[in-house]
Amino acid sequence: MDFTISEETRMMLSTVKRFVERDLEPISRKVEEEGRIPVEIVDKMRKLGLFGLSIPQEYGGLGLSTLGEMLVYEELTKTNACFRSRIGTSNGIGSMGILFDGTLEQKEKYLPRIAAGEWTAAFALSEPEAGSDAANIKTTAEFQGDHYVLNGRKHFITNADCAHVFTTLAVTDKARGSRGGITAFVVENGMPGFSVGKTEKKMGFNGSAVAELLFDNCRVPVENVIGGEAMVGLGFKTAMRVIDKGRLAIAACAVGAAQKLLDMSVRYAKQRVQFSKPIGEFQFIQGMLADMATELYAARQMLYNASWLRDQGRNVTAEASMAKLFATEMACRVADKAVQIHGGMGYMKELSVEMYYRDLRLYRIYEGTSEIQRIVIARDLLKD
Repeated sequence: MDFTISEETRMMLSTVKRFVERDLEPISRKVEEEGRIPVEIVDKMRKLGLFGLSIPQEYGGLGLSTLGEMLVYEELTKTNACFRSRIGTSNGIGSMGILFDGTLEQKEKYLPRIAAGEWTAAFALSEPEAGSDAANIKTTAEFQGDHYVLNGRKHFITNADCAHVFTTLAVTDKARGSRGGITAFVVENGMPGFSVGKTEKKMGFNGSAVAELLFDNCRVPVENVIGGEAMVGLGFKTAMRVIDKGRLAIAACAVGAAQKLLDMSVRYAKQRVQFSKPIGEFQFIQGMLADMATELYAARQMLYNASWLRDQGRNVTAEASMAKLFATEMACRVADKAVQIHGGMGYMKELSVEMYYRDLRLYRIYEGTSEIQRIVIARDLLKD
C-alpha cells in the first residue's frame, strides 16, 4: 500500500483547508439556521474547482485520484456537512454514471458543465417503495419512437432544488427487473413532464435540500439513455458501480466530521475546569478520548486502503461497504462521546457539537443503510 499523494493534490488540500477555516466555518451556524448556502460561497466553490474533483481533466475537471478526492472530503466535513453535500452529487452519484458508462457525446455534453459547476448533477433512484430495496423501483420508461416516456415519483433526492441534470433509473422491462430491465437516463430539468416536488423537512443537514421528483409523461430523448442503445436494461449495474464510490465518499465525510469532534473534545477537555482541575485529567474523560482516537484511526486506514485499491483498478464493492459501515457507525459513537465530554454545553446550539450529532446520524442511512452494508459484505464472503 502507498498512500502518497501528488504535489498537486497536496496543494489542493491546503487550499481547501484554508477555504474551510476562512470562508465556511465562520458561516456554518448561519447556514444551519437559514437552511441555505450563500450564492457567493457556491461561486467560490466553482472557482476552486470543487464541482469537478472526480471528473477527468479532458472534460474540464481536476481528475483527482479516489484517495485524493476522499482527502478533500475529509477537510470539507470539518465544518457544516452541507457544504460537502452541495458538491457531492456532482462529483459522485450524479455524474459518475455518465463518466463510467456514458457515450462520448454524453460525456462531452454534460461533464464539462458539471465540472465547471455550471450545472449541478443529482441522482434519482430512491422512491417511496424502493429505498434499501433499490431494485423495486416503480418509475417506468416506455419507448415511443424517438423518446422514452417516464412516469413515476422519486423522493429524498439530494440537491433536487438546484440540480440541472438527474441520473434517473426507470423500469423498461418489468419482467426482467434489475436483471436487465432497468435503464439509466440523463433527465434535464425543464424536459416536458418533469417537475420538482415538495422539499422535505429534516432532522439535520438543514443547509442541504432533498425533494421529490415527479415524472408525468416526461419525454426523454433516446440519446439520453446513458450508454446508448446497448445499455438499455443495464442501468441497475451502472447504479451499483456509482454507489460503490459513493459509499467511500460517505466514509470520508464521517472520518472528517469525527476528526473535528475529537479536536473539539480535546480542546474542551484541556479548558473546562471542574473540581479545581481540567476535566482532561480525569480518567473517564481520557478513556473516551482514547476510544474516539483509536476508532477514528481504524476507520481512516480502512478508507485509505479501499480508496487506494480502487485507484489500482480493483473491485472494491465489499471494501467500500466495510469502510462505509465502520466509519459511519464510528462517527456516531464519537459524536455521542463528544456530547458527553462537553456536558450541558454539548447539548446547546451555542456549540456545533449538537449539529454534528444530528447530521452524522444520516450517514448510517443514505448510500445504503448499515444493514444493507452488512448484507453486501456477507454476500461477498459467502459467494463461490
